[in-house]
Amino acid sequence: MAFDYKKEYKEFYLPPKAPGIVSIPVINFLAVRGQGDPNEEGGAYKQAIGMLYAVAFTIKMSKMGKHKLEGYFDYVVPPLEGLWWQDGIQGVDYARKKDFQWISLIRLPEFVTKAAFDWAVRKATEKKQQDFSSVEFFSWQEGLCVQCMHIGPYDDEPATVAAMEQYAEAQGYATDFGENRFHHEIYLSDVRRCKPERLRTVIRQPVRRIT
Repeated sequence: MAFDYKKEYKEFYLPPKAPGIVSIPVINFLAVRGQGDPNEEGGAYKQAIGMLYAVAFTIKMSKMGKHKLEGYFDYVVPPLEGLWWQDGIQGVDYARKKDFQWISLIRLPEFVTKAAFDWAVRKATEKKQQDFSSVEFFSWQEGLCVQCMHIGPYDDEPATVAAMEQYAEAQGYATDFGENRFHHEIYLSDVRRCKPERLRTVIRQPVRRIT
């Protein structure tokens, strides 16, 4: 049976709707950076997602080709994730989507080394006849966060974020945005096939213990 990160790491991918505190270890990702409104038709965000999935499935389907990746195990491609921020503010302002800066992510299995990543980018470039040079091997330790499951449209997230921040403060934590500390979303639903009121999104925000 294929290894499924959502099932094996439920504390990271399937949290309850009530907020909780979690510590995230170092994880390697495929990443593409960009800026602007993610809803723009044919915009940079949608192009980034296409590039991420092309490389992700090149790695997954390497089992069918001649180039065998050392340590390969069959797995379910993990869900799309996103880091979001805007200059000059803490957190994000959902009314200013055009000002978003973002890093789109897909988690890599542990067997994917930098060399295996480089091979996958070359292979995707050769197969798709497309420039994948903006795809990065991104190693990141998120650290201490407050998180919960948000059910519903993305534009309803501010209420969930407010509840998360209230919970964190009551537990003795404060938000901790800064270098490598971002508003983080994990998209468990396919927005093309799921009604907005049923969308499931893991939301995380960085926190620190108040001393």
